[in-house]
This record gives sequence, structure tokens and C-alpha cells, in this order.
Amino acid sequence: MAGVVHVSLAALLLLPMAPAMHSDCIFKKEQAMCLEKIQRANELMGFNDSSPGCPGMWDNITCWKPAHVGEMVLVSCPELFRIFNPDQDMGVVSRNCTEDGWSEPFPHYFDACGFDEYESETGDQDYYYLSVKALYTVGYSTSLVTLTTAMVILCRFRKLHCTRNFIHMNLFVSFMLRAISVFIKDWILYAEQDSNHCFISTVECKAVMVFFHYCVVSNYFWLFIEGLYLFTLLVETFFPERRYFYWYTIIGWGTPTVCVTVWATLRLYFDDTGCWDMNDSTALWWVIKGPVVGSIMVNFVLFIGIIVILVQKLQSPDMGGNESSIYLRLARSTLLLIPLFGIHYTVFAFSPENVSKRERLVFELGLGSFQGFVVAVLYCFLNGEVQAEIKRKWRSWKVNRYFAVDFKHRHPSLASSGVNGGTQLSILSKSSSQIRMSGLPADNLAT
Repeated sequence: MAGVVHVSLAALLLLPMAPAMHSDCIFKKEQAMCLEKIQRANELMGFNDSSPGCPGMWDNITCWKPAHVGEMVLVSCPELFRIFNPDQDMGVVSRNCTEDGWSEPFPHYFDACGFDEYESETGDQDYYYLSVKALYTVGYSTSLVTLTTAMVILCRFRKLHCTRNFIHMNLFVSFMLRAISVFIKDWILYAEQDSNHCFISTVECKAVMVFFHYCVVSNYFWLFIEGLYLFTLLVETFFPERRYFYWYTIIGWGTPTVCVTVWATLRLYFDDTGCWDMNDSTALWWVIKGPVVGSIMVNFVLFIGIIVILVQKLQSPDMGGNESSIYLRLARSTLLLIPLFGIHYTVFAFSPENVSKRERLVFELGLGSFQGFVVAVLYCFLNGEVQAEIKRKWRSWKVNRYFAVDFKHRHPSLASSGVNGGTQLSILSKSSSQIRMSGLPADNLAT
């Protein structure tokens, strides 16, 4: 199961990891190739079940071709060990074909290929990958629930409908789609606890991977839109928000569509192998990775520019306050912008794939899965406008409920006829507003 998780984490990172295929899948692929080689060798040498000698075999590590009695066969250490132990000199392993069959390998895989080190490393990695998977599952689940609640709030209250919140809502949707796509991918591709996923190559699983990449790229681009919107708002004096929002929508949802469509088309014609969850072709992968890295770096530049503008505004005489309060407000503003802009992604944006892989998994998957939760809390639940609107609606509901109960007790005959306190309250409020519009005092009207 942990081997399955390793492949899943590699696909989630949006970065090609080494090896591009997990060890379980590599062994499966080597085994299939070995059986084909043995079959061809048997045909060339005229071997069958009754022939003397040693039949070809796959010993779960490497391939041994058929041999005659007295023949010694030499094989190199599997390529997999070179990947996991690049600094170790790989040797050769031999077997003798005797009348009793194959002899034991000499020297043993432990000595020639460092097999014991590989087993200990994979054992630790299995536990580590399972821990990271559990962490990002909790993170995406928490983010999905929080973001759904935030979307209901922003959609429910009309006073919160503005360009800024519309952009927030699109960002929330991109986070929600990212979480959903992760769960769908894990369910479709890696539900099996064996290595059957290594040879899955169906239209269904490829469509899942295309949808997954689209959701991830869209999320990065809406983080970029948040940064671009805030920077434009601070720089532009007259800012036609509605016209800009049209272009923001095209960039946020349209650009990922183009990138992923181009990648899927190229993958279909030039690298249609497996389920498209691993990326052996670096050139094709940059069709998706390039725009993502570009959006991260542009967002970082916008982030620096916004911080400079905030420093200038906070240091202006009109702001007031001492120096410590100015820096406190600057620090708070900076911390609020980091999750909104996705600045933490710049830490590993240009680092080599084989450097700090464990730290990258924890940082980008473990902590990154909670980014949607943090953004929803900061820009919805802790937002002053949202809190004020919720309190207003709560007070209005309590007043309506009080009048409804009170009116029912005071006038049971009217209450039974369908007239309630809420209706009476709305009638009174409409009458009072008409009185104010007429410009006459209420007491004059009474007389």
C-alpha cells in the first residue's frame, strides 16, 4: 500500500520525482520484460519442460536466462538499486546451472547491490509516505468543509456581493476542486492495495488525471489573480473592477484549460503510457509546470511590490501611531497575504527534484493541504464585513421571532388567520419609511 502512496504523492507534487515510477511498478515492469525474454530464449535454444538444464526464471529481483548444465550466468545489479544508491558501486551477481538446478546467487544481493540498505530505506519510506498521506487527507477534508461553509455565507448575503468577494469565491471554488480532485484520484487510481495500478491505462483514469491537473493549475492561477487584483487596486487610482473581473475570470479558468488541453494532446500522441500519473518526459511536463512556476514567481514579485506600497502608506503622517505599531500592522498585513498569494510555494519552486524530497512533501502536501482552510478563515470567518452581516441577520431573526411569538399570544385570532408578527413588523417598517419620505412628523399625521 505504501508503494501506491508514493506514486500518489509524486503526482500530487506537480514535480517529477526520481524515480518517476515507484519500486513496485519497476519490479512489475522488469518481471513482464523478463518473461518475454525467457520465452524468446527458450524458442532460440529449443528449451522445453523436459530439456536438461536450468529454465529461465524471475527471482523477484532480476532476470535469469535459460542455461545448460555447467554454465555460469552473470547479471548486473538491477537498475533500481542504482537509483536508490547512486554513490555505491554496483557489482554483478552469478548463478551456476547444476544438475540439481540453479545455485544460490554469488555474491549475495546484499553484498553486490546493497539490497539490505534498499530494504531498510524503503521500510522507513513506507511509514513516512503513509503519514504524509494521512496528513494531507485530513488537511484537504478540513479545507473542503471550511470552504463550503464560506461559500454558502458569501453567496447567501447579497450585501457581500462585490468584485473582491467574487474573486475570493472563485479562489475558494478552486481550492474545493483541488481537494475533490485529490480524493477522486486516490480513489480511482490507488484504491487497490497491490501494484495493479502500475498497468492501468484506461480512458477513465487518464480523464481523472487531466481533471486533477486542471484543478491544481486553476488553483495556482486564482492565487495569482488574488495578487494581481490587490496590486492593481493599490496602484490604479480609477479601477473599473467589473471590466477587470471579466479578464480575471478568463485568466483564472481559461489559461489552465489551454495548458492542460495542450499537455493532454501532446501526451496522447507522444507519451501515451500508463495512466499519465507519472512524467517521464520532462519537456512535456513543462507545458504544465512552466505556467505554474511562472505564476508563482510573478505572484512573489507582486507580493514584494505590495509590501513596499504598504510600508510607504504605513509610514505616511496621515496614518499616525508610533513606529512599533506601524511595524506591527505591517507584519500582520504580510502574514495575511502569504496564504492568499501562495508565497510558500516559492521555497521549492526552482530546487532540484532530488533535493529535500521529504521536506518538500511535508511542506507542499502536508501544510499546503490546509491552505484552503487558512484562506477561508482569514478572508471569510474573520472578515469584519462578514461578521457584521451575520450579526445583523441574527439580530433581525431574533426580533422577528420575538414579535411573532408576542403577537401570537396577544392576538390569537389574527394569528390563527395567517397574520403573524413578522408580517406586522414588515408593515410597520414600511409605514415608518413612507412617513420619513413624506417629510412630515409622525405625531402630525396621528392628529
